[in-house]
Amino acid sequence: MTIFRIVRRLPACLALLAGSAALSATAAPMGYKDSWMTMADLGPNWRELSLNYALTATDALGVDEAYMRSDDKQSTLDLSDLTYTRLLHRWNSADAQANLWFVTGIGEAWTHNRVTGISETRTMWSPGTQFDYETRRVYFAAAARLYRATGIDHDYGSVRGGFSFYETEYDETQPWFVLEARRMHDLSDKTEITPMLRLINKGLFIEAGVNNSHQPRLNFMYIF
Repeated sequence: MTIFRIVRRLPACLALLAGSAALSATAAPMGYKDSWMTMADLGPNWRELSLNYALTATDALGVDEAYMRSDDKQSTLDLSDLTYTRLLHRWNSADAQANLWFVTGIGEAWTHNRVTGISETRTMWSPGTQFDYETRRVYFAAAARLYRATGIDHDYGSVRGGFSFYETEYDETQPWFVLEARRMHDLSDKTEITPMLRLINKGLFIEAGVNNSHQPRLNFMYIF
């Protein structure tokens, strides 16, 4: 069973996920040393599932499976790759934290065009960065990633921000409102904007919303 097939079954599996390990408001791309992290981003035109292991407090190795579809539903791309994540720098203050991350992957991309019937396989490289800033009440993140292969340029960018409705204790569920704008070159001519409700409880993080194309969006992250 490929990771992509698992992605399709994730909504039925969410109820099995429960707490452990501290998690901040940020959708960080890796957890603490010796932890495992699984993340998913699920929607009609973009689905991604990843799993990584933190070798150190700043380095993680993992695997990733992604599915991308054009707005007209005629072109699709399936990507399976190995990933490396690095915490480049962290800024700490008494009640805030900021992080700068580097993420890259290399793997196999399979493309299919429903109009021409042509399917091709290429090696794809996907370097990117993420910056995030958070307190217990506000959150901001910006990310950019290059999905490149021969004849493919699916560069991706996103900006998101939000606020918590109220502060909670460590073992309580904290609700947040998050607004995200993102865009992917060559697959879409639209900027996707999605308001989401985020719930965080220890090692479990879930987001759900509907974007400006009236498409559902579901994200989750779990550290164990």
